[in-house]
Amino acid sequence: MGLRKSAVKQTGCVSVVQVRLSPTPEQAVRLAAAVAVCNTAATYASRIAWEQGVFGQLALHRLIYRHLREQFADLGAQATVRTIARVADVYANRRSTRKRAHIFRPYAAVPYDARMISFNRDAHIASIWTPTGRVHVAYTGRDEDLKAIDTLPIGECDLVERNGFWLLQVAVTLPRPEVTEPVNGFLGVDQGTANLTVTSDGEVLPGKTLPGTIENNGHIRGLRDRRHRQRKRLQAKGTSAARRRLRALAGRESRMMKDVNHQISKHLVREAEVLSAHGAGTGRGIAMEELSGIRDRVRAHRSQRRTLHGWAFAQQITFTRYKAERAGIPFTTVDPAYTSQTCPRCGHVTRLNRPERGTFRCRSCDLAGHADHIAAINIANRGVESWGAINRPHATGLPSARRAPESKPQTSTRGR
Repeated sequence: MGLRKSAVKQTGCVSVVQVRLSPTPEQAVRLAAAVAVCNTAATYASRIAWEQGVFGQLALHRLIYRHLREQFADLGAQATVRTIARVADVYANRRSTRKRAHIFRPYAAVPYDARMISFNRDAHIASIWTPTGRVHVAYTGRDEDLKAIDTLPIGECDLVERNGFWLLQVAVTLPRPEVTEPVNGFLGVDQGTANLTVTSDGEVLPGKTLPGTIENNGHIRGLRDRRHRQRKRLQAKGTSAARRRLRALAGRESRMMKDVNHQISKHLVREAEVLSAHGAGTGRGIAMEELSGIRDRVRAHRSQRRTLHGWAFAQQITFTRYKAERAGIPFTTVDPAYTSQTCPRCGHVTRLNRPERGTFRCRSCDLAGHADHIAAINIANRGVESWGAINRPHATGLPSARRAPESKPQTSTRGR
């Protein structure tokens, strides 16, 4: 969504709620025209930005604002501003796209800011900009989503058309609770492909503790393999009926994984929740692995590459992070190096500690266990160290996040 990170830090946690619009046929045509012209203009601006090598928002605005207004008379001033910002954000967040001009899909989601959309919260009606004037469309949704829109500050909204339904995805700012100190250490979380999530308590997720029909990690893997075989079979057939079936199946697997990741992250936050007045909860923080760049670091066998590249590692971390922030629970990520080869009892590190994929046995003190469970325990221990380093008071009296530049430790150079 469109809120800047700095704004998020100052005001609180950002969550996204979704409501369904109920436009008349004439209003739906006007909404479709708005989506089409915004995406067409964004693609046009993206090509110019790539050809000229101009990717910053301010420089790009100065370069093409007037040209876009002349080329797309129906776009409107604020819609043009948001289109330019959208193009700049794409090139800033996805540096790989600078190798070629980024193309926006004709019916991709279009961001709206406060000047392009407003809400009548009492009547549940949204006033939405279109090239032919504003339309006032009723919206409906879950009670908790409607309450969030009614009571919380609203950021950017995305207008989305999906399978004939018009949706608004609204960013709302939640009050940020004060993060409490972990009184009982950290709950370590290990992620993998054989087991999606294993905690330092020895719990394997997904499992029977979670609601829904997903029984375990093998069940997920079986479902995904079946979907993969089904897609290959339909793609090879190539008939119109096969294409219709592929469209019907589109997004089903990602929605399943998103739901599973939401369930896992909710469970982790509940397990680590702070101590209440009744003594419930464990009063721990949550520590997870820093898995950025895992697909570049890990060498996977050909039979495992599809699983590795299709697994939603980052999504689970993101879901757990924001849920922890909303609950005031400490959250940190740690270096995953050698977590499954390090003995949490004596600290001995060697590849020989892990004779098989799922087995750990320390060559020094003979501690034995499941490798993923041992890794989760090491992650929990590193979480304590990481949290202590982040919150360690500085000698000058300044908080660690606000140290003077000269007090920052020097980073080590390569080869040292």
